[in-house]
Amino acid sequence: MIRKMFAIVAVAGMLAATPSLAAGSCRDAHGKFIKCPTSTTAKKAPSSAVTKGKDGKCRFSSGPKKGQFTKCP
Repeated sequence: MIRKMFAIVAVAGMLAATPSLAAGSCRDAHGKFIKCPTSTTAKKAPSSAVTKGKDGKCRFSSGPKKGQFTKCP
């Protein structure tokens, strides 16, 4: 019983440590730390999915968030 519990705790610890190891992997060829590149394409929302209504408020016009308010572009 104790062995199983220890194994579960060890696996959980390894899974919890994985993102922190991946965050520090931005290095150049000489091993020096550099700024990690960010993908701007994933953060951008398609501008065609947002429409401005008669009341001046912007809403999503399609997709799973259809009709919900959003920031105007």
